Amino acid sequence: MNKEIEYLKKYYNGDINDAIKRLENGEPVQYIVGNVDFYGYILNVNKDVLIPRRETEELVEEVIKRSKLFNNPTIIDIGTGSGAIAISLLKELNCHVYASDISNKALMVAKENAIKNNANITFLQGDMLKPFIDNKIKVDIIVSNPPYIKENEEIEDIVKNNEPNIALYAKNNGLEFYESILKDANRVLKEKYLIAFEIGKTQGNDIKLLAHKYLGNVKVEIKKDLSLNDRFIFVYNY
Repeated sequence: MNKEIEYLKKYYNGDINDAIKRLENGEPVQYIVGNVDFYGYILNVNKDVLIPRRETEELVEEVIKRSKLFNNPTIIDIGTGSGAIAISLLKELNCHVYASDISNKALMVAKENAIKNNANITFLQGDMLKPFIDNKIKVDIIVSNPPYIKENEEIEDIVKNNEPNIALYAKNNGLEFYESILKDANRVLKEKYLIAFEIGKTQGNDIKLLAHKYLGNVKVEIKKDLSLNDRFIFVYNY
Protein backbone atom coordinates (compact mmCIF):
# COMPACT_ATOMS: atom_id res chain seq x y z
CA MET A 1 0.00 0.00 0.00
CA ASN A 2 2.85 2.46 0.81
CA LYS A 3 4.21 2.09 -2.70
CA GLU A 4 0.79 2.89 -4.21
CA ILE A 5 0.37 5.93 -1.92
CA GLU A 6 3.76 7.27 -3.04
CA TYR A 7 2.65 6.74 -6.65
CA LEU A 8 -0.55 8.70 -5.96
CA LYS A 9 1.36 11.56 -4.36
CA LYS A 10 3.63 11.74 -7.38
CA TYR A 11 1.08 11.43 -10.19
CA TYR A 12 -2.45 12.17 -8.92
CA ASN A 13 -3.70 15.72 -9.52
CA GLY A 14 -6.91 15.66 -7.46
CA ASP A 15 -7.74 15.39 -3.74
CA ILE A 16 -5.06 13.04 -2.38
CA ASN A 17 -7.14 12.05 0.66
CA ASP A 18 -10.03 11.03 -1.58
CA ALA A 19 -7.60 9.06 -3.75
CA ILE A 20 -6.15 7.24 -0.72
CA LYS A 21 -9.69 6.37 0.39
CA ARG A 22 -10.41 4.87 -3.05
CA LEU A 23 -7.16 2.92 -2.81
CA GLU A 24 -8.12 1.58 0.63
CA ASN A 25 -11.50 0.55 -0.80
CA GLY A 26 -9.76 -1.73 -3.28
CA GLU A 27 -9.54 0.39 -6.44
CA PRO A 28 -6.34 -0.09 -8.48
CA VAL A 29 -3.96 2.87 -8.33
CA GLN A 30 -3.73 2.95 -12.13
CA TYR A 31 -7.48 3.60 -12.46
CA ILE A 32 -7.34 6.32 -9.80
CA VAL A 33 -4.45 8.13 -11.52
CA GLY A 34 -5.99 7.37 -14.93
CA ASN A 35 -2.87 6.24 -16.73
CA VAL A 36 0.02 3.78 -16.72
CA ASP A 37 3.54 3.67 -18.13
CA PHE A 38 3.79 0.75 -20.55
CA TYR A 39 7.03 0.12 -22.42
CA GLY A 40 7.91 3.80 -21.94
CA TYR A 41 4.60 5.10 -23.32
CA ILE A 42 1.98 6.79 -21.12
CA LEU A 43 -1.44 5.20 -21.72
CA ASN A 44 -4.82 6.25 -20.38
CA VAL A 45 -6.67 3.46 -18.55
CA ASN A 46 -10.14 3.18 -17.07
CA LYS A 47 -12.54 0.42 -16.09
CA ASP A 48 -13.33 -0.31 -19.75
CA VAL A 49 -9.84 -1.78 -20.29
CA LEU A 50 -7.47 -4.17 -18.58
CA ILE A 51 -4.49 -2.60 -16.81
CA PRO A 52 -1.40 -3.54 -18.90
CA ARG A 53 1.04 -5.76 -16.98
CA ARG A 54 4.81 -6.12 -16.92
CA GLU A 55 4.49 -9.58 -18.51
CA THR A 56 2.85 -8.01 -21.54
CA GLU A 57 5.86 -5.73 -21.92
CA GLU A 58 7.90 -8.94 -22.15
CA LEU A 59 5.59 -10.14 -24.94
CA VAL A 60 6.17 -6.88 -26.83
CA GLU A 61 9.94 -7.28 -26.39
CA GLU A 62 9.81 -10.81 -27.82
CA VAL A 63 7.72 -9.75 -30.82
CA ILE A 64 10.15 -6.90 -31.56
CA LYS A 65 13.08 -9.36 -31.55
CA ARG A 66 11.31 -11.90 -33.74
CA SER A 67 9.95 -9.31 -36.17
CA LYS A 68 13.51 -8.74 -37.45
CA LEU A 69 13.05 -11.90 -39.54
CA PHE A 70 10.39 -10.11 -41.61
CA ASN A 71 10.85 -7.27 -44.06
CA ASN A 72 8.64 -4.41 -42.83
CA PRO A 73 6.00 -6.72 -41.30
CA THR A 74 2.29 -6.06 -41.07
CA ILE A 75 0.98 -6.84 -37.57
CA ILE A 76 -2.44 -7.31 -35.98
CA ASP A 77 -3.12 -7.02 -32.26
CA ILE A 78 -6.31 -8.89 -31.36
CA GLY A 79 -8.22 -7.75 -28.27
CA THR A 80 -6.18 -4.57 -28.05
CA GLY A 81 -7.84 -3.11 -24.91
CA SER A 82 -5.94 0.09 -24.09
CA GLY A 83 -3.88 -0.30 -27.27
CA ALA A 84 -0.72 -1.03 -25.26
CA ILE A 85 0.70 -3.77 -27.50
CA ALA A 86 -0.25 -2.14 -30.80
CA ILE A 87 1.10 1.30 -29.85
CA SER A 88 4.38 -0.07 -28.52
CA LEU A 89 4.98 -2.22 -31.61
CA LEU A 90 4.17 0.59 -34.03
CA LYS A 91 6.41 3.08 -32.21
CA GLU A 92 9.31 0.64 -31.92
CA LEU A 93 9.08 -0.94 -35.40
CA ASN A 94 7.51 1.84 -37.49
CA CYS A 95 5.46 -0.72 -39.46
CA HIS A 96 1.77 -1.12 -40.35
CA VAL A 97 -0.23 -2.19 -37.28
CA TYR A 98 -3.90 -3.09 -37.10
CA ALA A 99 -5.69 -3.47 -33.75
CA SER A 100 -9.13 -4.84 -32.95
CA ASP A 101 -11.45 -5.28 -30.00
CA ILE A 102 -15.03 -6.48 -29.59
CA SER A 103 -15.65 -3.65 -27.10
CA ASN A 104 -16.35 -0.22 -28.57
CA LYS A 105 -15.62 1.33 -25.16
CA ALA A 106 -12.15 -0.27 -25.15
CA LEU A 107 -11.54 0.92 -28.71
CA MET A 108 -12.35 4.49 -27.65
CA VAL A 109 -9.59 4.27 -25.02
CA ALA A 110 -7.16 2.69 -27.51
CA LYS A 111 -7.84 5.40 -30.10
CA GLU A 112 -7.26 8.14 -27.50
CA ASN A 113 -3.96 6.49 -26.58
CA ALA A 114 -2.91 6.20 -30.22
CA ILE A 115 -3.53 9.94 -30.74
CA LYS A 116 -1.76 10.76 -27.47
CA ASN A 117 1.31 8.77 -28.57
CA ASN A 118 1.20 9.82 -32.25
CA ALA A 119 0.67 6.22 -33.37
CA ASN A 120 -1.11 5.81 -36.72
CA ILE A 121 -2.89 2.50 -36.07
CA THR A 122 -5.80 1.09 -38.08
CA PHE A 123 -8.52 0.12 -35.59
CA LEU A 124 -11.31 -2.36 -36.34
CA GLN A 125 -14.25 -3.38 -34.16
CA GLY A 126 -15.20 -7.04 -34.03
CA ASP A 127 -14.73 -10.48 -32.56
CA MET A 128 -11.28 -12.09 -32.85
CA LEU A 129 -10.22 -12.44 -36.52
CA LYS A 130 -13.63 -11.72 -38.07
CA PRO A 131 -13.00 -8.04 -38.98
CA PHE A 132 -9.73 -8.98 -40.69
CA ILE A 133 -11.31 -11.84 -42.62
CA ASP A 134 -14.25 -9.62 -43.63
CA ASN A 135 -11.84 -6.94 -44.90
CA LYS A 136 -9.55 -9.48 -46.64
CA ILE A 137 -6.54 -8.25 -44.66
CA LYS A 138 -3.34 -10.34 -44.83
CA VAL A 139 -0.57 -9.99 -42.23
CA ASP A 140 2.80 -11.39 -41.22
CA ILE A 141 2.35 -11.36 -37.43
CA ILE A 142 -0.62 -11.98 -35.15
CA VAL A 143 -0.13 -10.94 -31.53
CA SER A 144 -2.70 -11.25 -28.77
CA ASN A 145 -3.10 -11.22 -25.02
CA PRO A 146 -6.68 -12.55 -25.01
CA PRO A 147 -8.86 -13.34 -21.99
CA TYR A 148 -7.54 -16.64 -20.61
CA ILE A 149 -8.75 -17.05 -17.02
CA LYS A 150 -10.96 -20.11 -16.50
CA GLU A 151 -14.54 -19.23 -15.58
CA ASN A 152 -14.29 -20.93 -12.16
CA GLU A 153 -10.71 -19.81 -11.41
CA GLU A 154 -10.03 -17.81 -8.24
CA ILE A 155 -8.33 -14.46 -8.88
CA GLU A 156 -7.40 -11.48 -6.70
CA ASP A 157 -10.35 -9.37 -5.54
CA ILE A 158 -8.73 -6.17 -6.81
CA VAL A 159 -8.74 -7.66 -10.33
CA LYS A 160 -12.14 -9.40 -10.13
CA ASN A 161 -13.92 -6.36 -8.67
CA ASN A 162 -12.44 -3.69 -10.93
CA GLU A 163 -11.20 -4.90 -14.30
CA PRO A 164 -13.63 -5.77 -17.14
CA ASN A 165 -14.77 -9.41 -17.05
CA ILE A 166 -14.89 -9.45 -20.85
CA ALA A 167 -11.08 -8.99 -20.83
CA LEU A 168 -10.44 -11.64 -18.16
CA TYR A 169 -12.50 -14.81 -18.57
CA ALA A 170 -12.73 -17.41 -21.33
CA LYS A 171 -14.69 -20.63 -21.76
CA ASN A 172 -13.22 -24.08 -22.46
CA ASN A 173 -10.76 -23.91 -19.54
CA GLY A 174 -9.53 -20.51 -20.70
CA LEU A 175 -8.70 -21.75 -24.22
CA GLU A 176 -11.72 -20.34 -26.09
CA PHE A 177 -10.01 -17.40 -27.78
CA TYR A 178 -6.72 -19.15 -28.57
CA GLU A 179 -8.69 -21.80 -30.42
CA SER A 180 -10.76 -19.19 -32.25
CA ILE A 181 -7.63 -17.39 -33.48
CA LEU A 182 -5.70 -20.54 -34.42
CA LYS A 183 -8.70 -22.06 -36.23
CA ASP A 184 -9.01 -19.04 -38.55
CA ALA A 185 -5.37 -17.91 -38.64
CA ASN A 186 -4.65 -19.25 -42.14
CA ARG A 187 -7.34 -16.96 -43.52
CA VAL A 188 -5.36 -13.83 -42.60
CA LEU A 189 -1.72 -14.93 -42.50
CA LYS A 190 0.81 -14.55 -45.31
CA GLU A 191 2.99 -17.47 -46.38
CA LYS A 192 5.66 -16.82 -43.73
CA TYR A 193 4.21 -15.91 -40.33
CA LEU A 194 4.47 -15.58 -36.57
CA ILE A 195 1.70 -15.91 -33.98
CA ALA A 196 2.59 -14.60 -30.51
CA PHE A 197 0.35 -15.12 -27.47
CA GLU A 198 0.47 -14.29 -23.80
CA ILE A 199 -0.92 -17.32 -21.96
CA GLY A 200 -1.91 -18.63 -18.54
CA LYS A 201 0.94 -20.50 -16.86
CA THR A 202 -0.74 -23.93 -17.19
CA GLN A 203 -2.00 -23.55 -20.77
CA GLY A 204 1.13 -23.99 -22.89
CA ASN A 205 0.77 -27.64 -23.85
CA ASP A 206 -2.96 -27.34 -24.62
CA ILE A 207 -2.35 -24.36 -26.91
CA LYS A 208 0.52 -26.21 -28.57
CA LEU A 209 -1.88 -29.06 -29.40
CA LEU A 210 -4.38 -26.57 -30.83
CA ALA A 211 -1.65 -25.00 -32.99
CA HIS A 212 -0.76 -28.37 -34.50
CA LYS A 213 -4.43 -29.29 -34.91
CA TYR A 214 -5.23 -26.20 -36.98
CA LEU A 215 -1.89 -25.26 -38.56
CA GLY A 216 -0.21 -28.63 -39.05
CA ASN A 217 3.54 -29.07 -38.86
CA VAL A 218 4.44 -25.68 -37.38
CA LYS A 219 7.10 -24.79 -34.84
CA VAL A 220 5.77 -24.02 -31.38
CA GLU A 221 7.88 -22.46 -28.63
CA ILE A 222 6.73 -21.95 -25.04
CA LYS A 223 8.71 -19.29 -23.15
CA LYS A 224 8.81 -18.35 -19.47
CA ASP A 225 8.37 -14.85 -18.05
CA LEU A 226 10.79 -13.21 -15.61
CA SER A 227 8.97 -14.98 -12.73
CA LEU A 228 9.79 -18.31 -14.43
CA ASN A 229 6.17 -19.13 -15.25
CA ASP A 230 5.20 -20.35 -18.73
CA ARG A 231 3.75 -17.11 -20.10
CA PHE A 232 4.23 -16.86 -23.86
CA ILE A 233 3.78 -19.13 -26.85
CA PHE A 234 5.14 -18.52 -30.33
CA VAL A 235 3.85 -20.37 -33.39
CA TYR A 236 5.79 -19.94 -36.62
CA ASN A 237 6.67 -21.65 -39.91
CA TYR A 238 10.16 -20.36 -40.73
